[in-house]
Amino acid sequence: VTIKHGYGYVTSYCHNSKNLVKEGQKVKKGDFIAKVGSSGRSTGPHVHYMVKVNGQVQNPERFLN
Repeated sequence: VTIKHGYGYVTSYCHNSKNLVKEGQKVKKGDFIAKVGSSGRSTGPHVHYMVKVNGQVQNPERFLN
């Protein structure tokens, strides 16, 4: 699931077992967007969380609160 927040901010949530939103669907804070999974070459259930600002990958820790 990839969310475009505006102002160049994009977040991605990967390795999901099930996506709960459809492409183009509007979401808001608190919405459930996916179920955690273990796809690809992962060794267990987890969320691959990625943040980009103006196309540049950022350290996601800065955005967690």
